[in-house]
Amino acid sequence: MQETTYANLRIRHSPHSRARARSMSAESTKTFCMPSLPPIAHAPPSSLNRRQALNLGAALAGGLWLGKARAAGFPQRPLSVIVPYAPAGGVDIVARLVAAPMGDILGQSVVVDNRPGGSTNIGMNAVVRAAPDGYTLLLASNTLTTSKALHPRLRFDPASDLAPVGLIAEAPLVVVVNARSPHKTLAELVAAGRSRSGAISYGTAGAGSSGHMASAQLEHAAGFQAVRVPYKGGAMAMTDLLGGRLDFMATNPLEVAGHVNSGTLRALAMLNRDGSPLLPKVPTARAQGLDLQATVWWGLVAPRDTPAPLIQTLNEALNKSLATPAVTQTLSDMGATLRGGTPAQFAGFIQAETRKLTEVIQATHIRAD
Repeated sequence: MQETTYANLRIRHSPHSRARARSMSAESTKTFCMPSLPPIAHAPPSSLNRRQALNLGAALAGGLWLGKARAAGFPQRPLSVIVPYAPAGGVDIVARLVAAPMGDILGQSVVVDNRPGGSTNIGMNAVVRAAPDGYTLLLASNTLTTSKALHPRLRFDPASDLAPVGLIAEAPLVVVVNARSPHKTLAELVAAGRSRSGAISYGTAGAGSSGHMASAQLEHAAGFQAVRVPYKGGAMAMTDLLGGRLDFMATNPLEVAGHVNSGTLRALAMLNRDGSPLLPKVPTARAQGLDLQATVWWGLVAPRDTPAPLIQTLNEALNKSLATPAVTQTLSDMGATLRGGTPAQFAGFIQAETRKLTEVIQATHIRAD
């Protein structure tokens, strides 16, 4: 086991994660850079809004009332959080952010294990097939709600074969192009796309990912068809965007703010109604004539049939970690909105997102790779 430090948090890496990180190309290692975040130790904790406070308060209070139902003696060994993407992307960063404080709260190490590939189905399947004993979790994101619609022959249903533990946070997506791109505005990018089918290309972190679905919504709303290039993770797609091999990407501001601020990427539009404090000067797509709402979210899930007392213990640890000043501030610095809440609330969120995105997939005739 090896330890490194990210944002003043000490994170343990599994041998699998280290091996996969080393296998990334030298070009990816040199080119991809994350935006710098303010040192947590010297940053005042951001205040929670009323909804966030109520969600966390209800979840923590529920933990106190259900204290007798929690599994005695759990956990007794390290836990594993499987990330179905390559290292250095947004999902990986969020996993490592919550892993350290959860480990402190639970009294055991929480190890992040990257299992990229198969449009995240490899990592999800590993958790579906894991023992329902609370020791193997998945850092889930948007593909949890799209995989079944995209892969009808999938032997498992992520939305029903995984048990919600808790929602972590949600962030808007942004459309970015290379700084050398001739497209200076969203309207120019759309015009290029409309010029002929397949005239422009975009990268995604796999079929059904947040960037894929956001790009599909943009294509559908604007009336053009682009070429989609799938990758095993956002970091590898970003490398090709920076190298000029892609025309645009829809991604979360965390992954591109540093590049936008340094002038290597140009942000064209935020795909939500309120914009992002991380990129405050970037106009929304709605302000430019396209009413789009596309976000990326992160949450923890466990294998189906994991006993309720274990789910409760994990949910309580997650909500306590989200309430720590370090995590609260870092999520705010990432441009994300902290969520938290109960497993039941997260289950309702998953059901609503599954219905919405299944309709998008069917309307746009999206197919898996």
